[in-house]
Amino acid sequence: MGRLDHKVAIITGAASGMGRETAIRFAGEGAAVVVADLNQEGGEVTVRACKENGGAAVFQKADVSAEADIKALVARAAAEYGRLDITFNNAGFVGALGPLEEITAENWDRTHAVLLRGVFFGIKHSIPAMRTGGGGSIISTASIAGMRGGFGPLVYSAAKAGVISLTQCAAVELGKDKIRVNCICPGGIHTPIGGSMTSRGEEVLAQSQPIRRAGQPEDIANMALFLASDESAWITGASMVVDGGFMARAQSFGPRTGEEWRRQLGFMGPSFRLR
Repeated sequence: MGRLDHKVAIITGAASGMGRETAIRFAGEGAAVVVADLNQEGGEVTVRACKENGGAAVFQKADVSAEADIKALVARAAAEYGRLDITFNNAGFVGALGPLEEITAENWDRTHAVLLRGVFFGIKHSIPAMRTGGGGSIISTASIAGMRGGFGPLVYSAAKAGVISLTQCAAVELGKDKIRVNCICPGGIHTPIGGSMTSRGEEVLAQSQPIRRAGQPEDIANMALFLASDESAWITGASMVVDGGFMARAQSFGPRTGEEWRRQLGFMGPSFRLR
């Protein structure tokens, strides 16, 4: 018996990294998964991996910053599987980089549209389906960057702080509907989004926290599985830190100022567009 038997999940940003690993894990635990991403090629790879792991899955191309796309995702879950029990708002990118005074309004808006507005849409449009089904679990990817200054680019960090606050506020409002709302705050995870996929990048991450290895997508998938399952039935409004002990030491890593971030890139979009 799987931990997610008979449950239906939507996972955004599921074409790679943490989203892909979580989709495969959910499928292996009995869930039917709607794999959502802009990257259709990667999304189809995830669907095949879900099926190979014994679960059901379909792909839906979606831009999380577009409300119509999120509504269509929920409709797809209902059409394919008849219900919605889990939404994992995971899609993201790094976004605007540079000193605060040089960040453009356009890049601020582009970053928040994906990282914060996309989470808002995911929560908003999951509510009716979950309420009809008697409850559900909404999970969003925040970050330790949203918990303290200097742990990430400025705009990214501000958006992730918004995800943490939105999670808490939504949890309070939706508790009466038996809809739980939590977020995961990863530390340094070895995925394409942060440009850490080189051996050097992994080595830097490994030295950044008390547990001397880089975080892996499965570390986040493990937490997402717990929050999606009935094992976390009395947990809502929580920001679950998964960081190898980084926050316990509270020492920043990598570039910390706007100028240092700008030396890397002015804007970092989806990883599959960086090739």
